[in-house]
Amino acid sequence: MKVAAPLAGRVLALSEVPDQVFADQLVGSGVAIDPDRTRGPLTVTAPITGKLLKLHPHAFVVFGGGIGVLVHLGIDTVKLKGEGFTLHATEGATVEAGTPIVSFDPTEIAATGNPVICPVVVMDSPKNSIDPTTIDTTVEPGAPLFDTP
Repeated sequence: MKVAAPLAGRVLALSEVPDQVFADQLVGSGVAIDPDRTRGPLTVTAPITGKLLKLHPHAFVVFGGGIGVLVHLGIDTVKLKGEGFTLHATEGATVEAGTPIVSFDPTEIAATGNPVICPVVVMDSPKNSIDPTTIDTTVEPGAPLFDTP
């Protein structure tokens, strides 16, 4: 299954995420996106078509085609208790790839001292199981990010 970029930015390896849970792929394999900070607020979209299984201001999971894809907006951003994030969807909703889920301004989040890097992970997938060909490229929302195992 193809996973689309949920936001604009530069694609990084998960090993570059300043959080060992993501860097060591304990949640699953994937990549991270360093958001484009030149655009102001960014709208983050569903990376696949499916059910919005979990929705928090700082993270969400879309489940479809037998897989769950986690998009985490920044690191330790749960501590912000939703401040700086605007939800556009409802937990439990069926969404198409590209459906707006949440908006945030990476510059504002960075000003809180939290890293703004955004892991995009196939939950419970084997370590290094996605093809990292997009690493070190710049993506737009909806662009192909990787294929699932």
